[in-house]
Amino acid sequence: MAEQGPVRRLLDGLTGRGDSVRPPQLRTDDNRSASRLELFFDLAFVLVVAELAIALREDVTPHGFLVFGGLFATVWWSWVSSTLYANRFDHDDVVYRLYKLGSMAAVVGLAASASEATKERFVPFVLCHVALRVMLLLQYRRAHRHVPEARPITRLYLLGAGAGAVLWAVSLAVPRPAAYALWAAAVLAEALVPLLATRSRADVPLHVEHLPERFALFVILVLGEPVAAIAHGLYDAEWSGAALPVAALGFVLAAALWWSYFDLAGARAKKLLDEAGESNGAHSHDVYVFGHLPLTLALATVGAGLELAVVEAGAGEVPAGTRLLVAGGVAVYLASASLTASAMTGDSRRGWWWPLLAAVVAALDALLELPAVVVIGTLAALVGLVVVAGSVQRSSGDLETEEV
Repeated sequence: MAEQGPVRRLLDGLTGRGDSVRPPQLRTDDNRSASRLELFFDLAFVLVVAELAIALREDVTPHGFLVFGGLFATVWWSWVSSTLYANRFDHDDVVYRLYKLGSMAAVVGLAASASEATKERFVPFVLCHVALRVMLLLQYRRAHRHVPEARPITRLYLLGAGAGAVLWAVSLAVPRPAAYALWAAAVLAEALVPLLATRSRADVPLHVEHLPERFALFVILVLGEPVAAIAHGLYDAEWSGAALPVAALGFVLAAALWWSYFDLAGARAKKLLDEAGESNGAHSHDVYVFGHLPLTLALATVGAGLELAVVEAGAGEVPAGTRLLVAGGVAVYLASASLTASAMTGDSRRGWWWPLLAAVVAALDALLELPAVVVIGTLAALVGLVVVAGSVQRSSGDLETEEV
């Protein structure tokens, strides 16, 4: 064997292995879990969600929420796009690591511009999205070259990412209202690709063990926002007597949301994914992925509202905007969890209806003018009841789940 050159030896040393540069391959191995690089990558998205929540708290209006929801969707889809590539082709060589770290740097840029993406930091926000698409294009181009059996799929993703990059770039030269329409078109064009890939005849399945773990990790990072919001709210309220019980109940609510997802909603969805298997024709894959958009958006909204509720605890009734953020967010989360499970089965008789009924009560809580301690306490009790009811169903065998 010829002696390796100094560059190759250096690369091998950086990865701790003797094959630092390897062609991509399909990841179909069993017992696969999220890599350390994926966990590191997710940290940048924590920053973006936090910045978007800050902007929403400063503009609790229909316009402010529309901006928050739209920007969150673009960022969420960027995370999903990267995750879907890694799900099939992550093989952890130096080239893949550099692409992933380059994407992470672009996400850090999104965090530094997200709160003013529609204002002074419009240009850097767009350029960071373009950079993310370019990184994705380079990765799919590499997979397209080295994995012949995946070419029907990689060709679709190349077209989608290319269209997205062009639309984002063109938005820089378009007046603002029209530019936002191009952003939406870019996300829609890219989001169409997984739907087409699911229906492709190519045998390039998603890894159904890795996928729910990655989405569960994204839920965890979004749930960090309610926890941080409670701490920030208590600090801003200077530990006042009125803020303390609201903060305590807010923590109970955050814990109940975590419990409901990881023991019930997410665990139910993972069970349904396993039942569907890795077949490309399984529509449950699409429902699972896209069902997480309203679910995680709702959790981020709850976080934004909780901080305001703690700060406003001493002012009597909670303003309508804050109630809509917290109670409305809980309602959308519960409804998303229920409807996603029902849609994955394709059979309403196998649906998980407790959360949907609870969502109606949460929506009523958003409409009533009540003190903060009552609003947050009601929501904490409501989600807690969902957890108890779901746990009883699971123990009796009426609700089948699988550990996330």
